[in-house]
Amino acid sequence: MTAPAILTPEQTARALPYTALAGEIERLLQDASVQVPPRLVQPLAGSGSLFVMPACDAQVAITKLITFVADNATRGLPAIQGDIVVFDARTGQRRAVLDGPTVTARRTAAVSLLAAQHLAPHREGPLLIVGAGVQGLAHLEAFHEGLNIDEVWVASRTPASAQALVAHAQARGLKARQVMDANAGLAHCPLVVSCTPAQGVVLQAPPRPDAFVAAVGAFTPRMVEWAPEVCQHLHRTGRVVVDTRDADHEAGDLLQAGIDVAALPTLADVVAGRAGPPGAGPVFFKSCGWAGWDLAAARLISRGL
Repeated sequence: MTAPAILTPEQTARALPYTALAGEIERLLQDASVQVPPRLVQPLAGSGSLFVMPACDAQVAITKLITFVADNATRGLPAIQGDIVVFDARTGQRRAVLDGPTVTARRTAAVSLLAAQHLAPHREGPLLIVGAGVQGLAHLEAFHEGLNIDEVWVASRTPASAQALVAHAQARGLKARQVMDANAGLAHCPLVVSCTPAQGVVLQAPPRPDAFVAAVGAFTPRMVEWAPEVCQHLHRTGRVVVDTRDADHEAGDLLQAGIDVAALPTLADVVAGRAGPPGAGPVFFKSCGWAGWDLAAARLISRGL
């Protein structure tokens, strides 16, 4: 029996280019063999959670097993830790073990990239990133690679994190600046990614009428980044799209705003042309996460094994 490939974080990242992963996610959304049951979220002692997320298609099966502890930065630890085990769906053999945090970062950013490719009214930037952690870095790289943005503004509650992300952007040849007020930055940026720890409202101003927003940070009903009145304004004047139907009970920003999430189109509806014409006004894409995105990453990696 062949031993499974155990990929390091660096190997996992190299095997998942953002544009290729966005394309694989789009193909997965059109694959009728994909099955993704609801994820299990087990609260842990303290404020953490254990996530168990299986998914499969006709050829590949996965289980994602990760923990999320929002305040781990105070301990010098990453917020997300764990692995993704990849199996051959026909034989049951383990094919690979992938680094869970790396897959999570890259597939989340690739989903936002795919949504922007389909929904963003203007793709030239500047891009405003609110939250300069792992997801901020992944979205910077994904939007640079997939949309060719050449200017980024960074806002973070931690100045050192913002400065580090600005330096990373500049090292990649982008124009980059730190902004102290994320709400003021919304008026200048047609592309926005919010990826804060989502422990409270950070964004209280409306985006531009021609903006595309990927709201990533809040992925449980109690988490929130965007003020309820802003979400209500976006629902009235623009277009709100969720990543999957799981967002019906997970999209904290929208649920706390009293919006009927079940009535909103999903990314699969957009890809399939079922979401209707784009219309005017800003686009708000609410991303909550789904094991299907991890399955797409596993499919892409499995072809190279």
